[in-house]
Amino acid sequence: MQKNLTSLLIATAVAAAFAAPAGAASGNANADATARHFASLVAGPAPKTAELAMFFNNMPKGADLHHHYSGSIYAEQYLEWVDKLGYCIDKTSWSVQTDKAADRKNCATVAELEKDPIAYRSLMHKWSTMDFYNHTQNQLPPDLAFFTTFLRFDGVASTNGNDGQKRLKERAIAENVSYIETVFEIAPITFDAEFDGKLTDEAAFAAYLAKLEASPAFNKGIADYSAYVDSSSAGIDDEHFTMRYQPFVLRFLSPSIVFSQMAAGFKIASQNPKVVSVNIVGAEHYPVSMRDYKLHMRMFKFLSAKYPQVKLSLHAGELALGQVPPEGLKFHIAEAIDIAGAKRIGHGMDIAHESQPLAILKKMREKNIPVEVNLTSNEFILGVKGEAHPINIYRKYGVPFVLSSDDTGVSRNTLSNEYVLFASRYKTNYAEVKKLSYDSIRYGFLADADKQRLLKQLDARFAKFEAEVAASLK
Repeated sequence: MQKNLTSLLIATAVAAAFAAPAGAASGNANADATARHFASLVAGPAPKTAELAMFFNNMPKGADLHHHYSGSIYAEQYLEWVDKLGYCIDKTSWSVQTDKAADRKNCATVAELEKDPIAYRSLMHKWSTMDFYNHTQNQLPPDLAFFTTFLRFDGVASTNGNDGQKRLKERAIAENVSYIETVFEIAPITFDAEFDGKLTDEAAFAAYLAKLEASPAFNKGIADYSAYVDSSSAGIDDEHFTMRYQPFVLRFLSPSIVFSQMAAGFKIASQNPKVVSVNIVGAEHYPVSMRDYKLHMRMFKFLSAKYPQVKLSLHAGELALGQVPPEGLKFHIAEAIDIAGAKRIGHGMDIAHESQPLAILKKMREKNIPVEVNLTSNEFILGVKGEAHPINIYRKYGVPFVLSSDDTGVSRNTLSNEYVLFASRYKTNYAEVKKLSYDSIRYGFLADADKQRLLKQLDARFAKFEAEVAASLK
């Protein structure tokens, strides 16, 4: 009991440190002036959100650690590629038609769409969350509207990879982001019906892994994926900007496919230094995702033992009360950490409903396992915001966290706006938001030399930013 009380007091002290008065002296006149200016923007019953947007657009933000490549490309950019490739858009499904020999009677070219504002806007509704809450239309529920966007632009998402990354780099630099760790391309798939009903224990995992590793097709998929990372990332890294990659596994597919994707992802990450982690994605509340969650965590545990140098950042606990039966909210974050060995948690929304939340929070604090917080997508997909969001639970118990963007192309958002939402909704100060920027680099899966380079540059960028803010106030 005394030990638990001590841990709670420590966590409370950590939280209190972040709640220190915004004007507390730092010994740096420009930093102090910036802190006082920031305090004026968040003071009172109505934070000055327009000025906060200007502030955060210019403030160095370090890294974006929860970022999906395909979901971060805007629809307008995808349409450029559709036009370039000579594809068209099916006006019934609003998906990309890549077969040029198919009947195109109901398929619009980009030029035709651009001449028809109603059809063009309909495509925007299907490829993003544009107008979802201010326009009456025949639409899916928010979560399905969000996740089904990916299916519609999937036919063009894996084309023009270098162009896509250059656009994302330009946008990141424009909003003062120096590192992106992106969930990049789906890990290579192998389907083996023989193993679908057998993947229940480590012996079966080992047998299937041996079969995969002996497969020329499996190994070619790994080589092709790694080669695509290298070719599409040409010219992206430079002295001031860095991008790293995570192959992703689709959690709602059959067990043999999920395991094959995990195995491929681990092998790619062990061979290519630009691939720094493996992740699992897809709606966590889908029936197969819920049914196989524990199995997936045991698969990760098995493969992590084979590839201990490969880190995991896992989507876990992206669930809200009522979305699944209550028992489905009890274990996702805990098993991602305790079984799979995740080093970062994506979303972590169901923490208040887990079986042992205080024990999980203590472990995350002590093991320095941060939560990747995505305020915009949490609000849209799960309908959770304000004090219903668990961000203040993590802050209270001293669990590290970072702000991230998730799918800015689908949500038509920016990382800077995530900071605006945080500052305007939750009592904070300049010291905390500045720490969030640094932590986003510290908790990245970068090589140490790259991390130290970016942290040193962040020092210089903050000095410049604070000097500019201070000068503007005179």
